[in-house]
Amino acid sequence: MRIGFGQINTIVGDLAGNREKILHAYQTLREKGAELVVFPELAVCGYPPRDLLFKRRFVPDVEETITEIASETGSVPAVVGFVETNPAPDGRPFFNSAAWCEGGEVRICARKSLLPTYDVFDEDRYFEPANSPATWKWREINVGLTVCEDIWASPMLPAHYRYRSDPVETLAARRIDLLLNVSASPWHSGKTEVRESFITDAARRCGCPAVYCNAVGGNDELIFDGRSVLADRSGKVVATCAAFREDLVVIDTDHPDNALHPTYRRTEIEDIHDALTLGLRDYVTKSGFEKVIVGLSGGIDSAVTAVIAAEALGAENVTGVSLPSSISSRHSRNDAAALARNLNIKFHEFPIARIVTSAEETLAPLFKGRPRDATEENIQARSRALLLMALSNKFGALLLTTGNKSELSVGYCTLYGDMSGGLAVISDLPKMKVYALAEYQNREYERIPRSTIDKPPSAELRPDQKDQDTLPPYPVLDAILRKYIEEGFSSRDLIREGYDKGVVRDIIRRVDLNEYKRKQAAPGLKITPLAFGAGRRIPIIQKYVN
Repeated sequence: MRIGFGQINTIVGDLAGNREKILHAYQTLREKGAELVVFPELAVCGYPPRDLLFKRRFVPDVEETITEIASETGSVPAVVGFVETNPAPDGRPFFNSAAWCEGGEVRICARKSLLPTYDVFDEDRYFEPANSPATWKWREINVGLTVCEDIWASPMLPAHYRYRSDPVETLAARRIDLLLNVSASPWHSGKTEVRESFITDAARRCGCPAVYCNAVGGNDELIFDGRSVLADRSGKVVATCAAFREDLVVIDTDHPDNALHPTYRRTEIEDIHDALTLGLRDYVTKSGFEKVIVGLSGGIDSAVTAVIAAEALGAENVTGVSLPSSISSRHSRNDAAALARNLNIKFHEFPIARIVTSAEETLAPLFKGRPRDATEENIQARSRALLLMALSNKFGALLLTTGNKSELSVGYCTLYGDMSGGLAVISDLPKMKVYALAEYQNREYERIPRSTIDKPPSAELRPDQKDQDTLPPYPVLDAILRKYIEEGFSSRDLIREGYDKGVVRDIIRRVDLNEYKRKQAAPGLKITPLAFGAGRRIPIIQKYVN
């Protein structure tokens, strides 16, 4: 059977635009010889719609749109994710459903059984779970219809993570001939292998081919990588779609001759690069912007961010701005200018010494007798934000923040200063991965000046300042942060692993103390299993010490 994979990039809430994209992909795949076309989860409204679902007209409009899509189908069915009203008087108001559209109408709606509530997911807030997965008889083929999480209930999971029901087990008992899964599975580092294991396990348990169609694109902080898959009845991945871009392909379940797409399995740093590029491009363009501004300090973080921006949007749409203070070194100013030349982006330099001096003089009567401290350092960062935001407002360009996860974790950043902006591009990227990404960006030629990569990192807010004056070496810091934030280690766990007691307690204290800063930070692109934002819900005020 020839299956058409409609791996498309939708926009949340753009019902008309998504409808046209679905219909165009459907027509393209039908012309390529598809006998059945499959689209991602909630393709009609985009994923995740979140509280748009509670707007009174939203779901009725979604249902009207799926009716319009179905009316355009002929003998080739299309399976399309959408939101369906729950007609029952109790329970959640909606179903997360997949519509089998054929012959001008919706023939059956398959409702999602398993509703994730971990990490960034909160589906139980909106959706009622189905009692069991749907099956549909088509051309004498018994088709099992599932939605995303429905195949994530494998016995491979640890006991405390398992669901109470297993849709795949149910479908296996019904002896289905084909398993379809419409999905919107956001990417993070390491996700590809985990996801593949569930797809192949489902195919093996059902003893039939498994068709998995995933969303692609960036929606807010989430990045969807596509990588749609066909697994054969033995549980082997035999064909895939592209990673991090739309892909409309037809794959024959009996003769899958296109095999694995070249982008399906790659290094972690290649995936991170493409994920951040896609996430930035979609965040900017879907928000209605065309251009961005990046404050260039001459340091590694702003350099990596600028390279991503130039690749995502084109050099002509990126402006780099250097804002040196009296503390800024000449080599940092030179590096910022060299980076801009290498990338062929627009570049401006605006010294901020007079603004800083004016602010300090204004505050001098109140500060009299008090020593200089981080207050004066932060005046520099906030002076830069003042000018960068003014440029953003005047020219309608989105300001990108450039802080990394290591800094954001411990509060090594200035609220209303370098944290100001519309998108935190690398805020989920630990410092050592920033360096790895910089080397990757320089793989073909020098985009980031070598001196930027080689010099010791510094905020340059006081003379001869180095990050390591107040932080442990970044390899140590990143390891502690990963274990504490992403893996849930306690200070006692970390100390037992051999980390210095004083360092561990200081880092954990900083992480907990700076929750209030992170709650006010620009949204950041998620690339690790646990990013700051929707997936991590720690109270700002809390006194638990571990």
